[in-house]
Amino acid sequence: MTATDRVHRSAWIRRFHPAAHPPEAPVLVVLPHAGGNASFYFPLSRDLAAHAEVLTVQYPGRQERLAEPAPDTVDGLVDGVERALAPWRERPLVVFGHSMGAVLAYELTRRLEASGAGPRGLIVSGRRSPLVPREAENLHLRDDDALLAHVAALSGTDPALLADPDFRPLILPSLRADYRAIETYRHEPGRPPLRTPVSVLLGESDPRASVAEAMGWRDLTTAPFTYRGFPGGHFYLSDHHDSVTRALKEDLTAFTAAP
Repeated sequence: MTATDRVHRSAWIRRFHPAAHPPEAPVLVVLPHAGGNASFYFPLSRDLAAHAEVLTVQYPGRQERLAEPAPDTVDGLVDGVERALAPWRERPLVVFGHSMGAVLAYELTRRLEASGAGPRGLIVSGRRSPLVPREAENLHLRDDDALLAHVAALSGTDPALLADPDFRPLILPSLRADYRAIETYRHEPGRPPLRTPVSVLLGESDPRASVAEAMGWRDLTTAPFTYRGFPGGHFYLSDHHDSVTRALKEDLTAFTAAP
């Protein structure tokens, strides 16, 4: 069985735009936000398919994995992603995550480095540095209306869907599990910094992360660090798709060109 055959058997990985890439071509691993699913990143996969093998992660508890229980810890989510990536470990990996996905991408990068095969680069989006504490909101402990109101305020989901009584039961279990995972996550003090280059992308009106908080990622790596700001809020990447795609292409080129 080839690596491609094996990855098709993984429930965690979606390859929306498979293409023939040489072995030296990068593999971009896309980790969605809390409550998010792989399909949200279909346009990104489409527009990057000529530049990388795009593997979009599908967490349990959503879409075709709706019947599976959603992990409610960061470690539980990273465990599944790490196992699913086994067939791709010989390729140059670049890891990208938005919001909660940024924290998963960071923890996945730490694990890959510890195994001796770290990624070529880490791209984090829409998330403050794990070194920056904030007062706990505990949204995962609040009632359904409060949790959905918070999600609606971030403008990443159609408000009509969130208000649909048939749709709400489909998303609430995984949404609450994701919020429990990210709200109970704590960065372990005293950990050595990464050796992987880090690129930060941010909507500069994001209520979930200020520019100063996002710049804190710089203290988590000894490798090169870059920052790009975009107009907009938490889901700036939908409003500025073309600019974000260009930024990711630049990062893929820079990361894979480095020794």
